[in-house]
Amino acid sequence: MLENAAGEVVGIEVKASSTIKSGDFKGLKYLSESLGDHFLRGIVLYTGDQSIPFGSNLHAALPVSALWQN
Repeated sequence: MLENAAGEVVGIEVKASSTIKSGDFKGLKYLSESLGDHFLRGIVLYTGDQSIPFGSNLHAALPVSALWQN
């Protein structure tokens, strides 16, 4: 979890899997519901090779390799 001085939060989960299921966002959904407007975005990093959009403020599943790309 990353939080700025205004209390706004970005949640990040890392999965050791090459596939993503909706349940992989369970923790981020809980964080979003708990923080309300202070939750900006949730991101799941996984070992797959595609960026997968998920929904409102649960931005996407991103390949871990995205950390090293521009």
